[in-house]
Amino acid sequence: MSNLLVTGGTGFVGRNCLIRAVQTYDTIFAPVRSEKKLRDQLAAEGLSSAKIQPLPNDPGSWPKLDIDHAILSAGVLFARTRQEYFDTNVDWILKIVQALPEHCRTVILSSQSAGGPTPMGVDSRSEAELDSPITWYGESKLAMEKSILTNFPDRAITILRPPMVLGARDLATLPLFRMGKNPLRIKPGLETKTFSFIAADDLVDAIFTALTHASAAAGPFYVASPTTITDRELIMAASNGRPGATVAVPQMFVKLLSFVVDAIPPLRTQTPSLTKDRAREIWANRWVVNGASFEKTYRWQAHQSLTEAMNAAREFYLRSGLL
Repeated sequence: MSNLLVTGGTGFVGRNCLIRAVQTYDTIFAPVRSEKKLRDQLAAEGLSSAKIQPLPNDPGSWPKLDIDHAILSAGVLFARTRQEYFDTNVDWILKIVQALPEHCRTVILSSQSAGGPTPMGVDSRSEAELDSPITWYGESKLAMEKSILTNFPDRAITILRPPMVLGARDLATLPLFRMGKNPLRIKPGLETKTFSFIAADDLVDAIFTALTHASAAAGPFYVASPTTITDRELIMAASNGRPGATVAVPQMFVKLLSFVVDAIPPLRTQTPSLTKDRAREIWANRWVVNGASFEKTYRWQAHQSLTEAMNAAREFYLRSGLL
């Protein structure tokens, strides 16, 4: 038994990590903006929050902590300016790592976006390919990785680059599930798009595998399911077999829509994910990565299928009254 720190404990991946950690760690330190939200979420899961010790988000205000393991899963996914991404995804993460004890074993979640889409001429992007992020978000994740590896070369830190994460407690796919209830579904782009993905349960398992492995390799590592999916398969999985038609719309339409959303403040609140920056990731037709290096280094493999991951997400939405 030991002590753990988890950032993003009220978010998607961090919340799943926290739920698993409650069963195995003595004390869990959780930097959060809302202690009430954290405790309400745990209560909804039927879990006690007795082991949880909330912390302010500013690591400069923390007391000296006895922490053996840390999972840094929090970050800004959708922002309107480049600086917003860098303030959190780079500067704040560096402050967190600086505040951790030097002996602390740490896993940091980066993103497939740090590498960019699959290069032309290869089936999947591996760590050997040149990193070419196409969004501010991806640039911030890549800058974070480089800063961590430069400033903390002797720390036991592993950086993971998951692709699309699917599963329970996600909110990003809720619009997709709601669209799947309708007979008409929309997909951006006339061509088929192909993606890597990872189920949330598999990602959590990979994180804890890296935390408890005999040795820590820095990475960054891509970590993904060995199977790929298409955009149409994702829409079909969200529709749960309901009959309907998926209509492809030109990508220019999505681009114009992202400009409109950016220009109208109420729409920004309603559609935080549709920014001019993140919409750039829609243009690429292939976001496939090769997770063989992590699998070999940590003797780990993903197991959940797309159907299992989407069923877990659907059950969560139904249980929470969101769908």
